[in-house]
Amino acid sequence: MPTNDPDKRSIRSFVRRSGRITPSQKSALQNYWQIYGIDFAEKRVDLPRCFDAVKMEIGIGNGDALLCMAAADARSLYLGIEVHEPGIGRCLNQVHRQGLDNVRLIRHDAIEVLQHMIPPASLDRVFLFFPDPWHKKRHHKRRIVNSRFRDLIYNALKPGAVIHIATDWQDYAEWIAEQFLADERFDNQGNAEGYAACPSYRPLTRFEQRGRRLGHGVWDLLFAKRRCSS
Repeated sequence: MPTNDPDKRSIRSFVRRSGRITPSQKSALQNYWQIYGIDFAEKRVDLPRCFDAVKMEIGIGNGDALLCMAAADARSLYLGIEVHEPGIGRCLNQVHRQGLDNVRLIRHDAIEVLQHMIPPASLDRVFLFFPDPWHKKRHHKRRIVNSRFRDLIYNALKPGAVIHIATDWQDYAEWIAEQFLADERFDNQGNAEGYAACPSYRPLTRFEQRGRRLGHGVWDLLFAKRRCSS
């Protein structure tokens, strides 16, 4: 039955742009996808078992943060989710150039990946860095963080594992904090308002560095899946 609840409807949190793909990015997709890519399928993915932890970034963009974290943490498998081919192509080139055997990419909508592909209680950390804030009120229904998203994240995280969100929109930070602080399945890892200091593993992008010089704020929010009491 159709629903009017924006948290339950299949509303995309992104606009699928074709974008201009360079010859180098196109070549990477042709040559490296079979090595580092995982095709979307409506079944649980069989993740490699040779890593100490599995960490996933939703919306990798060009892959800068993912590449930096993976290079510094070889014992963890990093899953990168992105819908835009140019970003995937650029990231594939860098993964191959740097020889990062601990990176795998999925080119699909993150919500559907979480729903169909990620085994329950399999992720040690989830990253959501600077998602589209959809700042106009009429577009808030497109924001990725909602009750459905929280349900999927809760299902995917191991007990005690953390979702780390960063945004440079205060309104969105307040939106995110309000939802997670009210959700008893998650433990706040920050202050009373839900904000935490930026962990050392999160690289600062050039955009963020410029914003900080101009006095713009960035809010990091970390929430852990509550462990079941014994």
